[in-house]
Amino acid sequence: MPGGPALRGGLLALLAAALFGLSTPLVQRFGQGLGPFSTAALLYAGAAVVALVLRQPAAREAQLGRTDLPRLLAMAGMGAVVGPVALAWGLQRTSGSSASLMLTLEAVFTAVLAWRWYGEVLDRRVVGAVLLLLAGGVVLVVEQGLAGQVQLLGLLAVLLATVAWGVDNTLSRGVAERDPGQVVWAKALLGTCATVSIALLAQEPLPGLTAAAALLAVGATGYGLSLRFYLLAQRAFGAARTGSVFAFAPFIGALGAFALGDRSATWLVVFAGGLMALGVLLHLAESHEHAHSHETLEHEHAHRHDDGHHAHTHEVMPTGLHSHVHRHAPLQHAHPHVPDAHHLHSH
Repeated sequence: MPGGPALRGGLLALLAAALFGLSTPLVQRFGQGLGPFSTAALLYAGAAVVALVLRQPAAREAQLGRTDLPRLLAMAGMGAVVGPVALAWGLQRTSGSSASLMLTLEAVFTAVLAWRWYGEVLDRRVVGAVLLLLAGGVVLVVEQGLAGQVQLLGLLAVLLATVAWGVDNTLSRGVAERDPGQVVWAKALLGTCATVSIALLAQEPLPGLTAAAALLAVGATGYGLSLRFYLLAQRAFGAARTGSVFAFAPFIGALGAFALGDRSATWLVVFAGGLMALGVLLHLAESHEHAHSHETLEHEHAHRHDDGHHAHTHEVMPTGLHSHVHRHAPLQHAHPHVPDAHHLHSH
C-alpha cells in the first residue's frame, strides 16, 4: 500500500479524531445547565443507537465472548463514565480551546500504557513525540493557572478525562479484533445505564428537547462512529500509534470552538498547540522495518487472503473480509510493519 502499512490505520484514526474533536465544543454548548452524568448518558445513548445499526454478522467479524465481559466493564467504567463525566464537568469551568488542546495528552497515556501492557515499540522518535505532547500539556496548565483557580480546576478535570480515556484506549486494544459495532454497542449501553442511574440518584435537571436531541446526535457521531473508526485503526496499527494520530482531535476541537465564537486563546495556548502539533507530526513520520519471525498462532478476526500473512486455504476461497478461527504457520520475512495483531514481537 502506498505510504506504508500505517496509511489505512492513520486515515481511520484521523477520521475518528475529526468526529471526536468537533464534538468537544458542541458538548460545551449544548451541555450548558445540565449535570455531567446526564450529559454523558445522552452522549452514550446516541453512540449505542448508531452502534446497534452497524453491527456485523459472525461470518464477517469476530463476535464478543463471555471472557470479554470484564474488559468491557472496565472500558465502560473508564471510557463511558469517568471520562465523559470529567470532561462535561471541566468544560463548564474552562475555555473550550484550552480543554480541546489538553485532550491531546490522551495520546501520551495511551502510548505509555500500550508500551507497558502490550510491549508495543516506542523508539526515540515516538518518545520525543510523547515528551512534546506532555510539554504542551504543562504549558496549558500554567496558562489556566494564571487565569484563576476555577479555570485550573476545570482543566484538571479535563486532564482526568484524558487519563480515563488513555486507560480505556489501551483496554480496547484487547477487543479491537472483535466486531467494532458490537464493542461500541456493549460499551455504550453499559455506560448509558450507569450514568442514567447516577443522574437520577443525584436528581440532575432534565434536559430540554433541543439539548437532548443535539447531544444524542453528537454522541452518535463523536462517540459512536468515532469509537468504531478508532477500534479499526487500533486493529490496523496498534494502540500507541492510533492514540498519537488521534491527538489531532484537540486541534480540530479548538478550531470548532473558535468557529463557535470562543476567542479565549492566549499566546501560551498557541505555544502549547505548536508543541503538540510538532509532537504529532514527529510521531507520524515514524518508519519501522526489519527481518522478523512469526511463531505459530491461532486466533479469530476479520482478515483477507492478499495481505501476505493469511496463507491458509478454503474449499471455496472467499473474497474480501471474512472471519473464522484460523492458524498461522511459522514464517520469517522482512517488510514495513506496525504493532498490529501479527506484529507484537519483541525487540
